[in-house]
Amino acid sequence: MRSSSDSLQTVQAKLIEYIDNGAELGWLINPQDQQVEIYRPNQSVTILQAPDRIAGDPVLPGFVLNLPWLWQ
Repeated sequence: MRSSSDSLQTVQAKLIEYIDNGAELGWLINPQDQQVEIYRPNQSVTILQAPDRIAGDPVLPGFVLNLPWLWQ
């Protein structure tokens, strides 16, 4: 999760580095902009605007993170 003191570009670069080094899934949860960026190997970044929830499938089967509390 991006804190108010984190540079967006710095956190995005870290997520790309994690994916480049073998991570299968990365979420950049950005409360300031009410967005979630989803990073996966060999795919474009998916940007969701204030989603109610995000799911970890297929990397984390059955894992769901509910987010409405964060956007309030």
